[in-house]
Amino acid sequence: MTPQSWAYAETYVEEDEFVAAARIRAAEVGVTPIGSGGGSVLTLLASVTGAQSVVEIGTGTGVSGLWLLRGMQPDGVLTSVDTEAEHQRLARETFTEAGIPSQRYRLISGSALDVLPRLTDGHYDLIFVDAAKEEYVGYLAEAARLLRPGGVVAFDNALWHGRVADPAQRDAQTTTLRELGRTIREDESFVSALLPVGDGLLVAQKSR
Repeated sequence: MTPQSWAYAETYVEEDEFVAAARIRAAEVGVTPIGSGGGSVLTLLASVTGAQSVVEIGTGTGVSGLWLLRGMQPDGVLTSVDTEAEHQRLARETFTEAGIPSQRYRLISGSALDVLPRLTDGHYDLIFVDAAKEEYVGYLAEAARLLRPGGVVAFDNALWHGRVADPAQRDAQTTTLRELGRTIREDESFVSALLPVGDGLLVAQKSR
């Protein structure tokens, strides 16, 4: 794919003013949210799964949350977990500006590996992960428990700035992302695909 074609695909679905404002907030606090290409895939995944209950690991300033909410059922609820309370305050501003009712989301401040075990088994339609890369394998184990049959999990940064595809790169984050890819690919309880959107989106559906 040429850089021109990649850029065209990334901007195929245009972002609105609310996502743009959330991106400005993200830049101000040093957060790198999912790109527009990956965001549009999140909306699609939420829509095709008929998502009523979604978990987001890594709230940021609400960029990915908006993409998810727009594909979910009208009364669906997004549960978003982040260690940074300030980021979640900004995400709440984003959702309020976008006209998202407060009953459609709950923001939980804390470590995801502490919070996720308290959520209900087999209850969730979609899980999106964009948080500490070294914990991605742990998030996968929690997702396998939390997802209903046919539910979907998506991991952002699965290509990690080109490092995952380069065997010479062996830092902890890159190694964990490679391990995640192998684990999902070899697990017969998932059907998976690695999508070359943004920085890579690894998507897997739990077997029905």
